[in-house]
Formats: sequence, structure tokens, C-alpha cells
Amino acid sequence: MPENLNVLFLAAEAEPFVKVGGLGDVAGALPRYLRGLPPEVTEGSALDVRLVLPMHPVVKSDVSDARPLLIFPLAKKDGDVQVQVFETSLNGMTVYLIDGEPISSSGSVYSLDAALDGEKYTFFSLAALELTRQLNWKPNIVHANDWHTALACYALLIKRWEGEFPAVSSVLTLHNLPFMGPDVSAHLEAYGLPLAQTGLPEWAHALPLPLGLWAADSIVAVSPTYAREVLTPEFGCGLQDYLHARREALNGILNGIDVESFNPATDAAIAVNYGAPTLSRRPQNKTALQVRLGLPTDANVPLLGVVSRMDPQKGIDLIPKALKKLRDLNWQAVILGAGVPKLEEQVKALQSEFPDRVRAEFKYDPGLARQIYAGADMFLMPSRYEPCGLSQMIAMRYGCVPIVSAVGGLKDTIFKDETGFMFEKPTVSRFATAIKKAIAIFPDRAKWEAMQKAGMEQDFSWTVSARQYFQLYQRTCARLIAR
Repeated sequence: MPENLNVLFLAAEAEPFVKVGGLGDVAGALPRYLRGLPPEVTEGSALDVRLVLPMHPVVKSDVSDARPLLIFPLAKKDGDVQVQVFETSLNGMTVYLIDGEPISSSGSVYSLDAALDGEKYTFFSLAALELTRQLNWKPNIVHANDWHTALACYALLIKRWEGEFPAVSSVLTLHNLPFMGPDVSAHLEAYGLPLAQTGLPEWAHALPLPLGLWAADSIVAVSPTYAREVLTPEFGCGLQDYLHARREALNGILNGIDVESFNPATDAAIAVNYGAPTLSRRPQNKTALQVRLGLPTDANVPLLGVVSRMDPQKGIDLIPKALKKLRDLNWQAVILGAGVPKLEEQVKALQSEFPDRVRAEFKYDPGLARQIYAGADMFLMPSRYEPCGLSQMIAMRYGCVPIVSAVGGLKDTIFKDETGFMFEKPTVSRFATAIKKAIAIFPDRAKWEAMQKAGMEQDFSWTVSARQYFQLYQRTCARLIAR
């Protein structure tokens, strides 16, 4: 085992530099928590984790303290592309920001034009790998995330075969299998990388995520249950047989949440701070939420909360249908999110049908989201699949009892009828039954508070996940050395 463990951590987004989705939370937190692991966990190994991000235009305009570090050419058949590297830091961690024409010309973090993203993230992945050579800093692990950086694993393996980057291993974290990226065969050829004979299905042989899954020394699904689910036809997206053949390299490590930021005792975004010992203060947040959104103020009516992307994956279409079935029960609902217009219309129709009971906001509003976690009694998350999910963990941290479908990370984070309510197979009737059960228990204050406190006491900190990733890094390095 190497005495010092150097990790190059690649992602398309990371808080606080840029955040579009859950990947931004993960990439902003996990590297920092890895660096913060105590010596007794790292067994004396010095852990040097460095984060690499694209210098998206939004990052360029927001990050004022990034200093130019170096410029180098990345070889391309029709002429080298200049790579500009900037350096900044995050809580003492080195952060590299990579710029170049394919990144600066794309405008947004993710484009609606698949071809633009294909070239941008091919360039970024290869430039990040070459950066380590330019710095004369050798990583032991290249840790890529999702399709955007998966080609770093692919390029690393090809170059390792050619005698470059000896003893450098790769880890690929799989946050969302269906998003595999566009055909990048032309981009790989342009940058001088061959398409290897991979054993992947024919349709997948030029897609970034499958190529990364083929090349990575270790694969991580973001929950133990999702690691098992991707081996099945229902969740495997056509790669289940291939992943089954690689199951010895497949791991499940649950994502964490930033428990310092998501802390109802100190959260400045909520109306009244509280904790498990002061749970009696929490209803003031419910009143504040009802007042803020113009709902009747009533402490005894169960308030259902939703904070979600409006996407079929999230089962958003099940929410209006289930609540309509429960029109004879007493409840209110607050729904925050944006996404697929058809789903937004369904939620708007629900609000029109129940004007005194439903409020919906179609936007990204982190402050309101936190007030929903702090003020709602129950959190609805009827996902069709959920690789990990962070919202249910945040909800429990705030004493908001989740009602979820039994998939992916939801199964790994919720104890049925102890910290939340769970239903098999996301159907309207089963979802409605689970909500009905929660509403029936809600008036039993002692039982309800016991569920709230049990959820609030769960340890969803990144420290747990970081320790598991460190152990995986050690095993991955050891396997390569043993070959």
C-alpha cells in the first residue's frame, strides 16, 4: 500500500462553486470529508484529495480568487487545444478549475445539445488526467463521477496499457445509470484514443458511462440496494448482464448529507431553531410555513411536504392522484420543484382543485425547501427508482417523517414504521394507503414524536461514507499492485 494516498476527484459540478443537482452536493462534500478523516481511520496514511471541475462560465463569473496556474496543449488531430488551469481552495483543499474552448463555448453546465456536452466532457476528462502529469503530481486514485467524467477512467486504462500512468487506479461512482451520455466515438478519435473491444452491448460501446464502467477498477453505486438493483432488468438499463459479470468490482456506498449545514438547531433559513430535545418548538415552523404560503393555520392538520425535481423518476405524477383519492381526509400539501411541464400542470391542477389545501411553487428555492423540511409533518417521495436520495435524509434530520417507495437508497435509510413509512411498488393505491396510514398515526403525539426523534438520531453524516470510500481506495490500490 502507498504510504501517502493521492486522490484526483473529478466532477461536473460541486458546491459551492456550481450546483445543478445532487451530484453537486456529493462532490462538494465527499472530498472535504475524506481529507478530514482522522489518522486512526487512515492508519497513518496522508490523504491528499484534490478536486477538479470544469471552469463553466458561471464558475468563472462567481469565483474571484482563482489564480491562473498553467497552460498546456492537449493533443488533437486537427490541432492542439489549449488547456487553461486555475487554482483555488475549499476549506484548505486544492481545487483545480479547467478551461478551454470546448468548455467556454458551451455556456451552461449541461447543454440540451448532446454533441456539445460530448465534446466538452471528453476534453475535460482527458485534460484532468494530463494535468497530473503537468503538475508532476501522481494520483494513486482517479475518482470519476457519472458519465461526464467516466472517460477519465477509460483513458486511464488505455494509457496504462501503453505504459503510462503505472499504478494509478480508477474508481467510478454511479449516481444515475440511465444517464449514459452521448456517442463520443468521434471525440475519442479526434483526441487520439481508440475505441477498445469492450464486451459491452453493441449499443453501448461508444457511450461515456458504459466505457467508464468497463474501464474502472472499482465501481460504486450510491447505495447498497442500488448496487443490487442495477444487476436486474428493471433497473439495469440494458447493462445488467455486463454489470453482473463485473459484480466483484461493484460496491454500494450510501451518500451522506452535510449535517453541519442541514441542522435544525442552527439553520438560519428556518423560522425557529429546534432539535430533538426541543421538538416542542418545531410546530412554530409549521405555522410559519402555512402563513408564508397562505394556507389556513392549523397545528392539527397533517401537512405534507414535497421538495423535488418534477420528473417521472420521482413519481411526481402519483402525488396528485393519491391525494385526490384521500380528499375525505384532513390534510394540507406544499409542493416545491420544477421540471417536466406536463407534471407541473398536473400539480397546478391539484392546487386549483384544492385551493384551501394545496400550495405549489415551481422553482428552485433552497430557503423555502429548508422551511418545508422544518415545517411539514410528512415528506412525500414516491420515486420509481432512487439511487440514493438525499431529501429523505434531510427530512428525517428535521423531524419530517418520510413516506417513500421501497427502492434504492430509500430502503437503506428508512426503517419501516420506525423512522418513516414505506410501500412496495410505486402505484397510486399503495402510495395513498401509506399516506392514509401516516395520517391515522399522526394524532398519537407520543408515537409520532418517537418516529420523529428516531429519524433525527440517524447518522447520515459524510464521515461514515468517507471512511468506506477510503477503505475502497485501499482495496483498489492493493488489487492493482497485486496484479
